[in-house]
Amino acid sequence: MSKRNIRIAFFDTKPHDRRFFDEANRSEQFGFDLIYYETRLAPGSARMAEGADVVCAFINDDLNASTIQQLARLKVRLVAMRCAGFSNVAVETADELNLPVVRVPAYSPFAVAEYTLGLLLTLNRHIHRAFNRVRENIFSISGLIGFDLHGKTVGIVGTGKIGLQFARLLQGFGVRILAYDPFPNKKAAQELGMDYVPLEWLLTESDVISLHCPLLRENVGLIRAETLEKMKDGVILLNTSRGRLIRTGDLIGALESGKVGSVGIDVYEEESNYFFEDPADRAMEEDLLARLMAFPNVIVSSHQAFFTQETLRHVAETTLKNVHDFVTKQEMPHAVGIHGVKALPVRNYVRAF
Repeated sequence: MSKRNIRIAFFDTKPHDRRFFDEANRSEQFGFDLIYYETRLAPGSARMAEGADVVCAFINDDLNASTIQQLARLKVRLVAMRCAGFSNVAVETADELNLPVVRVPAYSPFAVAEYTLGLLLTLNRHIHRAFNRVRENIFSISGLIGFDLHGKTVGIVGTGKIGLQFARLLQGFGVRILAYDPFPNKKAAQELGMDYVPLEWLLTESDVISLHCPLLRENVGLIRAETLEKMKDGVILLNTSRGRLIRTGDLIGALESGKVGSVGIDVYEEESNYFFEDPADRAMEEDLLARLMAFPNVIVSSHQAFFTQETLRHVAETTLKNVHDFVTKQEMPHAVGIHGVKALPVRNYVRAF
């Protein structure tokens, strides 16, 4: 079958998706038939994939067992995730139905690491609050005291590509860096002057803690009442990885008590209800999120740390390359489950917590 006869149905798309995928698809290597839907993929919308050879989905699409079964009945031949995570995909069901699933295993580590640093600097020096004050002609700096990062201790949980890039960015600040990862990168630690320590030590010693690990069954609720209690009073907590690493209710309690000084999160455990959408015309039903956003020392952004031109271009090119490899019957290094050339357990090929 000609590549131009391969139809790819994209779900949960925004204008930027269409822009970068159309641009990448102009390559002589691709030239697929791209169909875009704004609707999210779920059991109730799976029928929209009828006639498509490939379905391209995103992080908030619901590819549960029912969705996968319907796609298989519609003779969809490949599921191409345009993101790194695939916890929203019933991979075991896809394996049983011989429906390959591919993903984009990594995009610009610079984008997410730089955004994380931006959150840190903004929270510490209260730049967001100062901005709002001045816009209201209030020029008082009372209550906006920060601290020198120089000489402080930053704990990095997860030292994959993004975690290590964040550590590199911190080199110019004169901080002490502690790291936790079940698979220590000793070479990088030596180059960066970074010390791998047990998790409890990192939680106890760090003035700033930044999460850079994938979501696995073992680390859901990593940041909870028990681990929050071990942290320094006034700690700054950052999360640009996965929302369910943090139990929001416990975090709110720690903010109310002053145990946690500031929080910067680009992800949220129930983000699919809000992130990437514009619900301004309806009341916020998620009480925990509303309470979290009410704190002046909390910044919540809408899963945009990855959102750079370089990342979007790479995601589009890699996704279409995954489809090309499948159509031309080449090895699929970015497949998950049994279809991967190197079909290893998740924790072996994703740097895990």
